[in-house]
Amino acid sequence: MPNAPTQKKNQSTQPPHLRGLRNPYIGFTEIFVAGVWRKGRSQEKIIDVDPYRGETLLEIHAADASDLNEAYQSAKEAQKAWASAPPQFRRGILLRVVQILEMRKEEIISWLVRETGSTLAKAALEHMLATQGTLEAATYPFRMTGEIIPCSIPGKEGRVYRQPAGVVGVISPWDFSLQLTNRSVAPALAAGNAVVLKPASTTPITGGLLFGKIYEEAGLPPGVLNVIVGSGHEIGDLFVTHPVPRVITFTGSTEVGRHIGRLCGENLKKASLELGGNCPFVVLEDADVEQAVNAGILGKFLNAGQICMAINRFLIHEKVYDQFLALFTERVKALKWGDPGDPAVHFGPIIDQKQFDAIQNFVRETIEAGARVVLQGPSEGLVMHPVILADVTMDMPAARTEIFGPVALFIKGSSEEELLQMANDTEYGLSSAVFTRDLERGARFARKIEAGMSHVNDMTINDEPNSPFGGEKASGIGRFGGQWALNEFTTEHWITIQEEARAYPF
Repeated sequence: MPNAPTQKKNQSTQPPHLRGLRNPYIGFTEIFVAGVWRKGRSQEKIIDVDPYRGETLLEIHAADASDLNEAYQSAKEAQKAWASAPPQFRRGILLRVVQILEMRKEEIISWLVRETGSTLAKAALEHMLATQGTLEAATYPFRMTGEIIPCSIPGKEGRVYRQPAGVVGVISPWDFSLQLTNRSVAPALAAGNAVVLKPASTTPITGGLLFGKIYEEAGLPPGVLNVIVGSGHEIGDLFVTHPVPRVITFTGSTEVGRHIGRLCGENLKKASLELGGNCPFVVLEDADVEQAVNAGILGKFLNAGQICMAINRFLIHEKVYDQFLALFTERVKALKWGDPGDPAVHFGPIIDQKQFDAIQNFVRETIEAGARVVLQGPSEGLVMHPVILADVTMDMPAARTEIFGPVALFIKGSSEEELLQMANDTEYGLSSAVFTRDLERGARFARKIEAGMSHVNDMTINDEPNSPFGGEKASGIGRFGGQWALNEFTTEHWITIQEEARAYPF
């Protein structure tokens, strides 16, 4: 493995949470373009803040349009050589990335805790998912297979070649910043594309700059991966409309996703969009209530509910509604929230004040609409006390959209048919779950849910590197994971060979 990028020896230049670690990465105040770390040319700075302590971690010199253009041109120039490299070379880079992820596990987890407010358990889970996803992507260079297909014209052979799309623009989110960035970057690179990555401004390190450091250390050729940190109003639309990228992948809100989708359509680019969710968690009358509660607790409160797959609505059959609600409330009262660096803490802060205020507004409007408050307590900074609202109806504000916070909504149903109707009564269709002791009944129910992913007797939060991850309706377009991710980042070229002279009519 190539040596790590040269680090300064002055430990005082490192953030406190990295002191004591061996040779940690530094230099996160710069962008990464054409294999060079340098300051962005914008007059703006991106301020990276610890959401729990409110401390400024660092200030990044943001990129402007000229930086973005340079990044895309660099990617375009580097992509052809990268794509033509032997597959074992590309696989080798990905496998070295896996080694680095393991070697720097403590460092990466530390950044996730400080920058995103992840608990130690959630950060470790995210690190594991990113590592597994990179291992899966390392198989892609040898899966770039084509086909021989028949032709109706005598003496003609048809061939279909799978090839990289070219340059991929990746816009990554802040909630599972490491994993959801890696989910696009690793397969795009493995398939022979070059990448320009723009992380969320709230998580520029774990969603972006860390990848520049890791791939640089792994020996990725300059220009194949570029990391641009900049404000949406300055480079957001241009990131999508720039003539170089052929694929734009975005993970984030449906509102922004619709805008990006329109821009991609107008510029005839392929869009891969993983957007919001309003995930239902259905408990039928024959369910194992205790096990359903166990799944519901983690599926709702992991990362303080700040996950696109998190449970948004608990749809409970009336025969087990009171039992489920009572046990769920008892369990939630035992949860510990606060400092995400404390191993005993189950969930930490909301990412920023804007998101915190939006969640509180949903809670207030839903209570005013008639929901019954079962549990609500005082907040501490951006750490929000979990909220449980019962007797919610489908027309209440929080039931119609994605809350993205530690708020559990309970809705009662009188039959399997009504519960299914409520599960589908949303513009979203990302993940879903159903609990029943009859597994085939559960499978039949799951197939009727209008979602990209449904899980029987498990929580809504599931992600496997070899499985199709994605949503229906307003939850997105395209799939990540396994062969499906390979399809997202490649294109097919039909070549015919006329082996004998063809007779033409004129």
